Amino acid sequence: MDTLVVVVYLLIVLGIGLWTGRGIKTMHDYALAGKSFGGLIIFATLSASFIGGGFSMGNAEKVFLVGVSNIVALWGFSLKEILVARYIAPRMMRYPNAISVGDIMAEHYGQGARLFSGIFSLLLCAGILGAQVGAMGYVFNLFLDVDRLWGVLVGCGIVIAYATLGGIRSVVWTDVMQFIVLAIGIPLTLYFGLHYIGGWQVMQNALPAAHLTLPSEPLAMIALLSLFLTFMLGETLVPPYLQRLLIGKSSKDVINGSLLSGLFSIPFFAITGMIGLVALVMQPNLDANLAMPYVIQQAVPPILQGIVVAAIISIIMSSADSFLNSASIIFCNDIVFPLRKKPFSEKGELMLARIATLLVGIISVVFALSIDSVIDILIYAYNFWAPTVLVPLAMAIMGCYVSRKRFIAGAIAGIAAAIVWKAVWLQPWHIDALVVGFFANLIVFNCVDRPALKASKVLDAQPSASE
Repeated sequence: MDTLVVVVYLLIVLGIGLWTGRGIKTMHDYALAGKSFGGLIIFATLSASFIGGGFSMGNAEKVFLVGVSNIVALWGFSLKEILVARYIAPRMMRYPNAISVGDIMAEHYGQGARLFSGIFSLLLCAGILGAQVGAMGYVFNLFLDVDRLWGVLVGCGIVIAYATLGGIRSVVWTDVMQFIVLAIGIPLTLYFGLHYIGGWQVMQNALPAAHLTLPSEPLAMIALLSLFLTFMLGETLVPPYLQRLLIGKSSKDVINGSLLSGLFSIPFFAITGMIGLVALVMQPNLDANLAMPYVIQQAVPPILQGIVVAAIISIIMSSADSFLNSASIIFCNDIVFPLRKKPFSEKGELMLARIATLLVGIISVVFALSIDSVIDILIYAYNFWAPTVLVPLAMAIMGCYVSRKRFIAGAIAGIAAAIVWKAVWLQPWHIDALVVGFFANLIVFNCVDRPALKASKVLDAQPSASE
């Protein structure tokens, strides 16, 4: 029965994706779907996009190992979403024709910046996509007893099919359905898990005290702050989330959707983390990677397990399709188009985008088969973004003074600092390299080519009235 529920669910997702993706005629439609989405739809698709395998099963795994401090660290992502809603979302309507990060970067820094950001954005999306596809294989294997390879092929094949045909329109509408399923299924897992072990008080009494408190040692507190900043900075304005800021009907829709998404993530991260604590009480010697699956299999009634498994699959598919769609748009719009002297026709652009979606999806399958910890690969992928593209992109959107010199100097400083901190100094005090790279980029970006200094030099060069 559980398998039948999952099969029917997958067929429904595929049907929705293929049906809603009809009628796409241009690259702009493929990327933005005519900017036709309201605040609640943006809230649902944005939430479904960032709640992937790392923020669900990966969070349960880490909380199983280290305790509630990982939930607090993930709230860095929640704070980021709230700040984006407050400071970034209101300004996105200034880019009515943008379909990617590269379009915004090119407007402020030139075509070289478009290509640079395109390459690093593609690496980021490919890494996160691979993590989601890899998690999909584990889910099919654990819950449905399907070989991991076949799980990857089936799950990713469905995502590739509707994302290739319908672009962002298919992705958004399947995200909405997937969001509804995961918003019901994951809280159900925690509810039945707590009921299985005897309630909240039993869990508190059974857990090590360290799992329910934040670290008090200075080095541990520094490590927690570093992880908080890692999740805060690692996915800020990454292509799929920036894309959600470009598809709204109005600025109000984008702001409300982003804010609701950030607020929703706070209790959701707590729920997925506490599932890890339930698993620790149920089986202390369990492989941490199996924390959430174990609770589902042991505590959720058989008749509801199919719904919960569908929720887990929804979590992964909704994140995978978003990063797949963004990766194909980045490849075409920010890498291929700038390097091609003769522009494509509208039909040619759309065909290239669909071919790119198919190829990126296939490559992600190969990459996914070598993945171990989903949340660790997410952190690794973040290193392609925060030290390089985030600072110049955010500064430009915020209306700060920007220039090519600032962009180049900041990127060099960010990359160099991240490499030295990680490869040479081996990340002392457990501070992640992307945090160091981000602040190096930020400091150098604001110190180079300062407008006040340039203005004072011009004034000094002017002859005085007495002369």
